[in-house]
Amino acid sequence: MATYIALINWTDQGVKNARDSVSRYQEARTAFEPLGIQFQSAFWTTGQYDVVVVLEAPDDETLSVAILKLAAQGNTRTQTFRAFNEEEMKGIAEKLG
Repeated sequence: MATYIALINWTDQGVKNARDSVSRYQEARTAFEPLGIQFQSAFWTTGQYDVVVVLEAPDDETLSVAILKLAAQGNTRTQTFRAFNEEEMKGIAEKLG
């Protein structure tokens, strides 16, 4: 499974409903599970982003569908990045020659 990091900002609607943020996270976690997506960790943060999550998903397309469905609810905007662990990066480096 591939690892992804999502940087999440609340929309105006999301800020108005900030008290429901944890329950929205739990609902997203439950909704993503049937797609094969697992949340590894979630952090509510200060600074540029409101929430940072680490997820594992079978592929880019599956995660894209899930993130778009989440965004369609109107509470968040996301930036999502593929992340490579140490072993994966070692394999990438070995291919460099």
